Amino acid sequence: MKENKIPEKYSFIILIITLISIMTCVIFNIFLFYGFLASIIFTLVILRKVSFSTMKLLDIIKQGINEYKSLFLLVSLIGAMISIWMASGVVPIMLYLGLKYMQNTNFLLASFILTSIIAIFMGSSFGTVSTIGITLLGLAKVFSVPEYILLGAIVSGAFIADKASPLSTSLILTMETANINFRNMMKSILQTLFPTFILSGLVYYLMGNSYAISVSTFEVDNFISALNSTFVISPILLLLPISIIVMSFLGVKMIKAMSLAIIAGAIVSVVVQGANFPDMIVAIVNGHSINTDSQQLNTILVSGGMLSMIPVILIIAGATSMSNLFQQTNLMNPIIKRLTSGIQSKGELILKTGLISGFLTLISDQSVGIILPGKLLSSKYEEFGIDNSILARTIADTGIVISPLIPWNVNSLFILSTTGILTTEYAPYAVLCYLSPLITFILGFIYDFYSRKMRHKWDMNQ
Repeated sequence: MKENKIPEKYSFIILIITLISIMTCVIFNIFLFYGFLASIIFTLVILRKVSFSTMKLLDIIKQGINEYKSLFLLVSLIGAMISIWMASGVVPIMLYLGLKYMQNTNFLLASFILTSIIAIFMGSSFGTVSTIGITLLGLAKVFSVPEYILLGAIVSGAFIADKASPLSTSLILTMETANINFRNMMKSILQTLFPTFILSGLVYYLMGNSYAISVSTFEVDNFISALNSTFVISPILLLLPISIIVMSFLGVKMIKAMSLAIIAGAIVSVVVQGANFPDMIVAIVNGHSINTDSQQLNTILVSGGMLSMIPVILIIAGATSMSNLFQQTNLMNPIIKRLTSGIQSKGELILKTGLISGFLTLISDQSVGIILPGKLLSSKYEEFGIDNSILARTIADTGIVISPLIPWNVNSLFILSTTGILTTEYAPYAVLCYLSPLITFILGFIYDFYSRKMRHKWDMNQ
């Protein structure tokens, strides 16, 4: 498309209206899709008035939605996957093993590690907080551990899913936006995830020295007994989530890997756990609930199935449509140009990417913090010769992980509705959510210094 002649003031007006629309939905707990819809309508009116035809603008929206058709299917499959993991015993075996072997451990550190592992397998921070998170918070009452401190550790572990799990809708959206595969994404993200995880674990170890627990606690025994009486508990069940990770690393397309795992999980549910096949079909579509001897487990081991992902799909559709409008009409070019003007090095570009992604998440939503910088900065990374995996990693380390620290963000509101604990109470203890962007920025400074040094050496040799 030709370079548009939209006045710069219109670009800023549309951006401001967009942010106001989205923030209004977040603050007043209105379905976020309506914020995107209002923004799209306003943008269409302005662009139609300036220089674009209605049919052209609608075609741009259609292109944006078509570009992410595979993502919509993946999101639906994730909803089905969580239900199958509940029914097949995958989530129960993870709970069982985690609770059974917590004897004489540092409770905060053990909770952080356990939550992190389950988050990677589940691929959902929401699912992690609402399953193992609720269970651990229940145990916290018995072990006299402050719930808000423990929730900080749980949130730190849970949001590893959003930035590193192959089943995460946020990670998938980031990879789709930056146009990279899972293997390259993980090679890049481990460079920051590993030190972040180690440092976070060290902090929780030091904080949790006073909270060692014993597995003989009555509450833990009740959970274990309830799981034993309801499910066939075997570590072999862990092969289901492990198989997805292995297939992802081997380059198998995510849709195919997840579809095979869902089929295998349904077979395990019927053959091993004694479920009915029609019930599995219902679970895939409508979700699954578990009936154990523990009422507390029954209330937390619940999944919503594919239908529960419809709101997520609508939000992503709204975000991608809006993003494509901004990109294809060059509407955001003046703003991005201002934000990225004067960049002299690769490290500086990485730093500004993190700041832009974090700022967009702060004032709007996690999806905006992924899509806008991912789409609009890709050409800048190409200009500097930086692989798009660095762009995706920077977004994952900033815009994605800070979302539970923002009281008006949908992630924080979900955590509040699930646990009853205010963001301002647990946020100071969500260590990983602070360390992740900090380490990314430090790495950016190192990258910046190295780039300048190499350029200076090159100039000296000429």
